[in-house]
Order: sequence, then structure tokens, then C-alpha cells
Amino acid sequence: MDYQKMAEYRNDHNNFTKRLGMVLEYVGPGAARVVKTISEDDLNPLGRPHGGVYFTMADFAAGSAMASHGYAAVTMNANYNFFRSANTGETVTAEATEVKSGQTVCVYDVQVTGENGILLGSGTFTFFRLEEKLAF
Repeated sequence: MDYQKMAEYRNDHNNFTKRLGMVLEYVGPGAARVVKTISEDDLNPLGRPHGGVYFTMADFAAGSAMASHGYAAVTMNANYNFFRSANTGETVTAEATEVKSGQTVCVYDVQVTGENGILLGSGTFTFFRLEEKLAF
């Protein structure tokens, strides 16, 4: 498995995360890291980053960790807890780690942190592994 090629492909072919400025910085066996700098376009009416930004980062990281096994997958379930907000201009990181890699069901924990390492939120993402193999 060529993880660098996988990261490049996932970055280049995910129009939604590209539009949001998210970058898959690392993918390896059962793990992935996504980064994004918070911009004015990410803010909700309260002037804080919209919760969907954090959730999407976590889902992108977990889905990329799942893809590291060479199979396509779809999210079955996700639970995310919001703890704090980042500031505009701050780079946020979502790191996914594997909890369970089964034949059909796989589970990943994700932590989203700010530049200072403070935990902004965390989640658990469950995926259904499809039979379609990925070519990397």
C-alpha cells in the first residue's frame, strides 16, 4: 500500500473537504491526520467555527484511516462531542486511531485539537467495509 499516493488521491478527489480547506496530512495503517486553518468562512453566527467543520475533519480522518486497509467504506454511525472552539487563523488537527478492524465493521476514535494541543472535541466513527478494493 502506497500511503502517500492514497493521501494525494484523497486530497485531490474530495471536493467537499477541498472546499473547506482540509488536508489529509498523514495516512498509515489504521491511522490518519487531517489539518485545517480556521478562516472567516468557517464561522457560525456566534463568530465561532461551525461544529460541522470539526465533525467533517473527524469524519475525513476516520474514513482515511479506514481506507488505509485498502477497501472502500461508508460511515454507519458517528458520535462527536464538542468541548471547545478554535480561533480564526488557528490550525486545527484531527487524528484518527483504529479501535477495531473487522471483516465488515471497523471503528475509529478521533481527537480534534488546536495549535496549543488543547482538546477541542472527540468522536467515535463506525464504518461498514465494502467489497470494493482501493488501488494504491
